[in-house]
Amino acid sequence: MCQLLGMNCATPTDITFSFSGFAQRGGGTDHHADGWGIAFFEDKACRLFIDHEPALTSPIAQLVKHYPIKSRNVIAHIRKATQGAIELENCHPFMRELWGRHWIFAHNGNLEGYRPVLDGVYQPVGSTDSEHAFCDLLQGLRAMFGASGPANLGEVFEELLARIPDIRRHGEFNFLLSNGQGLLAHCTSKLWYVVREWPFREAHLADMDMSIDFSQGTTTEDRVAVVATQPLTDNEEWRQFAADELILFENGLPVRKARTA
Repeated sequence: MCQLLGMNCATPTDITFSFSGFAQRGGGTDHHADGWGIAFFEDKACRLFIDHEPALTSPIAQLVKHYPIKSRNVIAHIRKATQGAIELENCHPFMRELWGRHWIFAHNGNLEGYRPVLDGVYQPVGSTDSEHAFCDLLQGLRAMFGASGPANLGEVFEELLARIPDIRRHGEFNFLLSNGQGLLAHCTSKLWYVVREWPFREAHLADMDMSIDFSQGTTTEDRVAVVATQPLTDNEEWRQFAADELILFENGLPVRKARTA
């Protein structure tokens, strides 16, 4: 299975510490070596880096580890191929435009026999079940909210609750979705999150011997929620998602939770 990493923050924050540990799972501490990617939102648009090389050895991943890009919403993915060849077009996260914003999606799981009927507005570039699911979700959102779009991500949250079960019946559907205004995370089997806020403390990575004291350089206004397939640190209190739970994160906090089954 693939690995997911997401971050939602109250103020622009870099993800270099978490990504350093996460990248170890792309061929180091785990066998997910079939490509990787990461997207950083900057308001309505985002920077997207993808590579079909293992995250552990990718020169682009080395750049991300040492380049502190600050963002309020980040989605990263390390791939273990189940459907689709090991090619660039099959690397997550995937990006599309909807209502004048970039939308980013990454999936962990395997959807058997899933090929939705798409109307042509959104079509997959690659051959993964994941990208088909992304196109299907956006097509449904566009049909529901029309050209004007929803008032907020809370409305998107409610629509996803209705649409996820149809996809979920094909298999595991752990995913992260964002348009830069917040982070939506759905768990079928494995997903955890931690909220870092004042007073901050030291954190130590589980996949490598690296620590950081978050109390240095942070303020009472800073708050960060990190979501991952497996906890990234071994000295923080990570909270496990319930099975078939959808959570909306805004300003570094889980603001809405509901079960999709």
